[in-house]
Amino acid sequence: MLYYLFEYLEKQYQFPGASLFSFITFRAALAIMVSLLISVVYGKKIIGMLRNKQMGETIRDLGLKGQVEKAGTPTMGGIIIILATIIPVLLFTKLENIYIILLIITTFWMGTIGFMDDYLKIKKKNKEGLAGKFKIIGQVGLGIIIGSIMYFHPQVTIKQEKAIPTEIIDTNSKRSISADFNPEMKSTKTTIPFLKNNELDYADFITWISPELSKYAWIIFIPLIIIVIISVSNGANLTDGIDGLAAGSSAIITLTLAIFAWISGNIIFSDYLNVMYIPRIGETVIFIAAFTGALIGFLWYNTYPAQVFMGDTGSLTIGGIIAVIAITTRKELLIPLLCGIFLIENLSVMLQVGYFKFTKKKYGEGRRIFLMSPLHHHYQKKGIHESKIVTRFWIVGILLAVVTVITLKLR
Repeated sequence: MLYYLFEYLEKQYQFPGASLFSFITFRAALAIMVSLLISVVYGKKIIGMLRNKQMGETIRDLGLKGQVEKAGTPTMGGIIIILATIIPVLLFTKLENIYIILLIITTFWMGTIGFMDDYLKIKKKNKEGLAGKFKIIGQVGLGIIIGSIMYFHPQVTIKQEKAIPTEIIDTNSKRSISADFNPEMKSTKTTIPFLKNNELDYADFITWISPELSKYAWIIFIPLIIIVIISVSNGANLTDGIDGLAAGSSAIITLTLAIFAWISGNIIFSDYLNVMYIPRIGETVIFIAAFTGALIGFLWYNTYPAQVFMGDTGSLTIGGIIAVIAITTRKELLIPLLCGIFLIENLSVMLQVGYFKFTKKKYGEGRRIFLMSPLHHHYQKKGIHESKIVTRFWIVGILLAVVTVITLKLR
């Protein structure tokens, strides 16, 4: 909203400083500061409200050190993250931008699913919360919406260089820049890491039969989007098991995605780094900045010993947002690397359950790979303090983020 106000002031009255709001970096800086302030200042009030409403976490005794003491800690803290993200987004972004619309839809959609799950667990005393099948239905529904808009909406496009580009000289770097691009076009292309010709067109999975089948590429594209959203949102949900782990790991991931979004939306840098240029995607940097500020501010109250838990209201929302950002920036194939913490947590559960069932069938007695899953509980069982586990996971997350950024040039 402030963006439109200052745009009007600049056009009509040449208001001093109003032109700053035309810069994505300036609005992103404001967004991260405002979201950080909202989450820190108003987070305490929301925690108090949750405590008064008796929205305390019910803890199952799994034999983990310090676990019982956490009983009664307010949950549903994901409300803090959602509010601290949405308010700056409404203030500083171009709300008609299709990618901002997709991210707002994702935030409220996944936040609603998570809220319903937490509400059933706490107020209705239903330990299982929202049935798993309903969570999956909700995630599939979001995947269909995101996939359909990405595939059919006319503003979701890419630009590619012409075969014989026009060369201009950048006066700052004194180098030539390819500046001649084809018009915007609809495409199902995405980015493949570590390869020189680093683009993959999902349509190729069907057009090899016949080029005329290209109009049915959505049959491949939309299910892939659904798989990405389900995988990342559930991965974030599993990671939210000890104080600060999910929020801190997610902040590292989103900061990395902000780099990709900014580069992909900048015609000069995308050309220099040979990254797919995506018109209008740069606006998502402001959303990501607000989201990152909200996560960091939430950590103020969520680090050990946590004063609030995010609950599924937060974890499912975080996973959904990360997935959609990666999809819109055409970097979803980087998720196994960038979201390596989520992947490891997911795999540890799958391996544990799978191996237990296999050995029970074969030997009559179930055996385990880990002392407990997800993986962070394995280290807790080994006697490592949870704050140390979280810090080490963050370090691994930073290393994965650095390697992910290196893929910009590592072909």
